[in-house]
Amino acid sequence: MIEKTIQFYTEKEEEFVNLLVRIGTRKAVAKTLMFLAKMKDATSRTIELGADLRQSEVSVAMNYLAGKGWAHYREVPPEKKGRPIKIWNLNVPVEKILDAISREKQDELDARLEMIRRVRSFT
Repeated sequence: MIEKTIQFYTEKEEEFVNLLVRIGTRKAVAKTLMFLAKMKDATSRTIELGADLRQSEVSVAMNYLAGKGWAHYREVPPEKKGRPIKIWNLNVPVEKILDAISREKQDELDARLEMIRRVRSFT
């Protein structure tokens, strides 16, 4: 039998994820970001298990993080036959990612406020 250790989020990490979700970040992205911030290197499978996500959610979250330039992977040949294994990690420190999310949310808020001003100008 193979023995593996499974990581679980602390209360503080759960609160971090919940706050990101409340400001509009997708839950899978928030959980994946928190997992990678703590684990440094992880396969998609370890992210699935540790962040309690399905494979498709991890895939979407990783594509989002990679598309933003926040995460990248390297491929490692498998121990046996099969596809290479992707080892994911963050490209950018979490603080800078949070700064980027903050700027993005501020821009969204500014755009909404501008729309409200424009609507008021019609009355």
